[in-house]
Amino acid sequence: MTGDSFPVILINKNLVNMKISVVTIVRNDCTHIENTMKSVLEQTGKGFELEYVVIDGASTDGTAEIIRKYASQLAFFVSEKDSGIYNAMNKGISKCTGDVIGMINSGDRYLPGALETVAEAFASHGALDRIFWGDVVYEHLGVVKGFREKNRYMGAFAPHPSMFVPRCIYERIGTYDESFRLLGDYDFMYRAVNAEKILPLYVPQNIAYYLEDGLSDRYVLQCLKDELKVKIRYGQNPLWATAVYWLKVIKNSPRILRKNS
Repeated sequence: MTGDSFPVILINKNLVNMKISVVTIVRNDCTHIENTMKSVLEQTGKGFELEYVVIDGASTDGTAEIIRKYASQLAFFVSEKDSGIYNAMNKGISKCTGDVIGMINSGDRYLPGALETVAEAFASHGALDRIFWGDVVYEHLGVVKGFREKNRYMGAFAPHPSMFVPRCIYERIGTYDESFRLLGDYDFMYRAVNAEKILPLYVPQNIAYYLEDGLSDRYVLQCLKDELKVKIRYGQNPLWATAVYWLKVIKNSPRILRKNS
């Protein structure tokens, strides 16, 4: 579904029951998976119906057994090998039937009222033609804005826990590029906003808690290289993009050196 065939799906502003699908991916994280799942399953409020999909990458540490405790509350669950983070995310998206899809990986958590805020935002807007972003509470950094318009070509996006994408937008522009090991979500966000010109539906409210020290925090330099690749892929001037890359390397050098020591 591309180009002029892209449907704008209207929502009655008095919407009672939008379906929000949530996908959690995990592999060998028995320490955090239950808290993440509870933060999803305990979402309450008006205006939405929850569909929850969990994709486990063949965990061997008891993670799958924890997930099975909640099997009756899940729309879909599988524990099998995958080829990486974004392969698992795409697998989860393919199982979703909701109007809007959110991604919350193991270790991260939705804050109380998050899904109600998402439902209210789309209902007030009146159409499923934008991508929702809220703010994220980082474990160490504190609150990070979900979307920063003035930095949209520099790195304007919070991590995916605060992002909710209408399913019809995934169908139009595609899902996550599985060739990325670490920054497939950034590639999707940059492509959606800057290449496909999809407008943000930004609500400055705290939506999710983000556990730092994941892969993107452990491999800072590789993430910056992937960010440069994304920018050039979608038309940024290579000289400008490379200059920004080196400025970010310098700014993040303490983190890079700390992780490599």
